[in-house]
Amino acid sequence: MIQRAVEAIGIPTIGISIVREFTEKVKPPRTVFLKWPFGHPLGEPFNAAQHRTVLLKAFEALYRIETPGEIIDPGLRWRREQYK
Repeated sequence: MIQRAVEAIGIPTIGISIVREFTEKVKPPRTVFLKWPFGHPLGEPFNAAQHRTVLLKAFEALYRIETPGEIIDPGLRWRREQYK
């Protein structure tokens, strides 16, 4: 997996997953899980505020996750959040 290779040279990575089952099997170094429709890891098309929120949550998780293989669910809900 590319994420592991990048981590091996000392660069921290974060993944965004929408299929938790696969993520648990592959065990990437760090992951943010979103229970969203397949093909939409950053959110709804053209919803820049939502995309920005997902990226900010991913960057926060990059610093927060200390255990290799940890998966964080930021609790964002598809089409039920107000993004600014």
